[in-house]
Amino acid sequence: MEQETVSGSAELRAEAASYRCSACHGDEDWGLGHPIRGRAKSRSLSAAPALASTREFRRTRSLHGPCPVTTFGPKACVLQNPQTIMHIQDPASQRLTWNKSPKSVLVIKKIRDASLLQPFKELCVYLMEENNMIVYVEKKVLEDPAIVSDDRFGPVKRKFCTFREDYDDISNQIDLIICLGGDGTLLYASSLFQGSVPPVMAFHLGSLGFLTPFNFENFQSQVTQVIQGNAAVVLRSRLKVRVVKELRGKKVAVPNGISENGVLAAALDAEVGKQVMQYQVLNEVVIDRGPSSYLSNVDVYLDGHLITTVQGDGVIVSTPTGSTAYAAAAGASMIHPNVPAIMLTPICPHSLSFRPIVVPAGVELKIMLSPEARNTVWVSFDGRKRQEVRHGDSISITTSRYPLPSICVRDPVSDWFESLAQCLHWNVRKKQAHFAEDEEDAHEEDGAGRAGSQACGPAVCTRDGRT
Repeated sequence: MEQETVSGSAELRAEAASYRCSACHGDEDWGLGHPIRGRAKSRSLSAAPALASTREFRRTRSLHGPCPVTTFGPKACVLQNPQTIMHIQDPASQRLTWNKSPKSVLVIKKIRDASLLQPFKELCVYLMEENNMIVYVEKKVLEDPAIVSDDRFGPVKRKFCTFREDYDDISNQIDLIICLGGDGTLLYASSLFQGSVPPVMAFHLGSLGFLTPFNFENFQSQVTQVIQGNAAVVLRSRLKVRVVKELRGKKVAVPNGISENGVLAAALDAEVGKQVMQYQVLNEVVIDRGPSSYLSNVDVYLDGHLITTVQGDGVIVSTPTGSTAYAAAAGASMIHPNVPAIMLTPICPHSLSFRPIVVPAGVELKIMLSPEARNTVWVSFDGRKRQEVRHGDSISITTSRYPLPSICVRDPVSDWFESLAQCLHWNVRKKQAHFAEDEEDAHEEDGAGRAGSQACGPAVCTRDGRT
């Protein structure tokens, strides 16, 4: 019996070893000059801080959870399917690298903000004259009277490549994106790229700046390091949203084959009579009751199964990046952008038990008006492209294959907690005062006295009720 147990344990260890995940069980105690988990040195993505000292930084733990053992007891195991095996790199070790030196950069500037004119001019001059790069800007940015009237900026302005939102597709012409402003500039950059997104470097020149970690004071050195490939990145997952609407006798005007805000052109199926639109969303999809005074009444399906009906002001479907935006205001938890998940958060639900939930990133959510709904609802995507949803329409949401690579100042974890502290003042509270020495001694004596009285045994109650 003992021999059988030993042999069974050996078999178990052998089976467990055969299911070892190299991505999780690889050597994580690495230095700066060593390959990571068997990868070539030229492609290794260090977890060291991007723009700070990297000599003494050493990481010993992965941001991934441990790879689960897929054997259960001596004879049970999970059926292995080679087609579903996927190795994901540790998010803490993701660093930017260039196959070729970047030549074109898109500069996104917050519109109608006079305080950004000087930083915008300095950045563009630096990119063109010092780095010999092609700079793309939106045409309406150059229509600012302050730029038009600046004769000294004229020679630089004539070198710009311009585009018009909704009409020109520049998705295959941009190597790098630099944002000047607040979080809205990053959301706008995401809307321009409905497929693969170039790396985004966001400077904090707006009001909040949760998604814009860089300060502009020393922008030359920071931009240079990014161009050289010395930067950590966080892959912010996006939502792929598919809106299917009934055609109700109205023609849809699509300029130049591209619909509003760079979204893929609407696909019309004459046989089915549906209008199909697709969007890439960085923060959240918001379904709300709009101008109606009635409760919204929408059904939520997960992978084809009805999971709940939302009766309230609406519902928010957000990414981990969007968990610190509208969803946080609606009572949801804040999730680090490296967590693969989709959040479902009700807006003022008429139910005491409807709590926000988190579902796996791979599921598909489908939202439709309930048959009993008294009114329509409205939907918006990152606060834009707001439209009405009626009976028979549907909204399908899942995680996109095209994340937004956001460049970090240090690393994904440090940057996120820095934003929580600086922008949202997370867990800010006055610290509890410590006891003075005399108060502490008195407190200890009082505690010792109470303990001594309790050690004397339980109190005895007499007939008249006295102890």
